[in-house]
Amino acid sequence: MNGQRREEIHRGLAVAIVLKKDQRSGKRTEGIVKDILTSAPFHSRGIKVRLEDGQVGRVQGLAGESGT
Repeated sequence: MNGQRREEIHRGLAVAIVLKKDQRSGKRTEGIVKDILTSAPFHSRGIKVRLEDGQVGRVQGLAGESGT
């Protein structure tokens, strides 16, 4: 999963996101999806979500994936 398709993401899913402040470095933050913020079915840079701890970013994959 690359996080670009909304249908692959749901509440409670453990994901790795990139926060706005980390876009240049690509540093990933892991957490559990609380809300899906992107309404479009597809987004080229990743579906935007809010994690249970309140952080907002774009999904890059499942938590624990290497991303390579």
